[in-house]
Amino acid sequence: MEKAKISGIQLFAMMFMFNMGTAVVVNYGIDARKDAWLAILLGMCGGIMLFFIYYRLFRQYPTLPLTAYARKILGKYLGWIIGFLYVIYFLHIATRQVRDFSELLVTSTMTDTPLLAIQISFVLVVCYVLYQGIEVLGRTSEVFIVILVLFGVAANFLILVSNNFELNNLRPLLENGLKPIIKTAFLETIHFPFGEMVAFTMLLPYFNQSGPVKKVWLSALISSGLILSWTASLNIAVLGVDVMERTTFPTLTTIGKVNLLEFIQRLDALVVFTMFMTVFFKCSIFMYAAAIGIVDLFKLKNHQEILLPVGGIIIISAMMIATNFSGYIEEAQKGLRYLVYLFFIILPLFMLLISVIRNVFKHKTN
Repeated sequence: MEKAKISGIQLFAMMFMFNMGTAVVVNYGIDARKDAWLAILLGMCGGIMLFFIYYRLFRQYPTLPLTAYARKILGKYLGWIIGFLYVIYFLHIATRQVRDFSELLVTSTMTDTPLLAIQISFVLVVCYVLYQGIEVLGRTSEVFIVILVLFGVAANFLILVSNNFELNNLRPLLENGLKPIIKTAFLETIHFPFGEMVAFTMLLPYFNQSGPVKKVWLSALISSGLILSWTASLNIAVLGVDVMERTTFPTLTTIGKVNLLEFIQRLDALVVFTMFMTVFFKCSIFMYAAAIGIVDLFKLKNHQEILLPVGGIIIISAMMIATNFSGYIEEAQKGLRYLVYLFFIILPLFMLLISVIRNVFKHKTN
């Protein structure tokens, strides 16, 4: 592993922006319609429960990434296979981040630019930062989270003072009962983005203090969950449920409605740059987790020598995942929707149970 350390503030910043990702821009939780914000909060609660599974495994193996302690728990061969499956999963989600960002750019500002050109440029930037190491990514996160917060405060202020929102769009509460909220939380908002934080099990060994992990992780998870819930409610209040359901990037549409004194308008760039920052960190963390996993599984010297090949795989996969935007949206709705449960809950819970049983038998024999 790379000889580097990251601080608590840096870990918080990376986790916070990781959770923002594309969720802050897309119609997140809209299957629950007016109660999307409640489905997000319920998903956040599920993410807290998942955290304690990951945290317990980390406490038992504080110096090992997930791919390494999977072999410790499940044995050399089965553990290696499980670790390799996680690498594939990390690469797949990184691919989706690249495609999401490039589609947003083509849709909003760079309509005549080929997707491939955007994807190559984006992945090369990610590769460059990751080549410098996890410490550089951590220091970069400290700068970008300040910019992200300033953009968020400015955008929310402008939306509120522009008087485009209608609170009646959020009423009545629980219009269709609890069932749609629970279903949306279980099928979407738990794993995206909170369950995806399983990627940080590959990075926690770099944290320079194991003690504050619980505080940092939960702080990032809860704060990001609250902001995502607020963003969803704001989008519904401005656009209404019907418009939000038909809009791929509702936050972009919401900010586009700001028009103060016929002077402050066309603020789409705020959303585009916000998504660039959040997707950059989410893609970087998934790509770095995949690179660490490959180095660990194949006993390579360092992650730097495989970054460009991994980046090439992501670029090719991002182009091949769907031939057009409508096909990409359809693939996203089906895709690995149910298989992802294997990675963020079933396998971690299985490894934790095996580890606990082994420790119980170990204590009895001693």
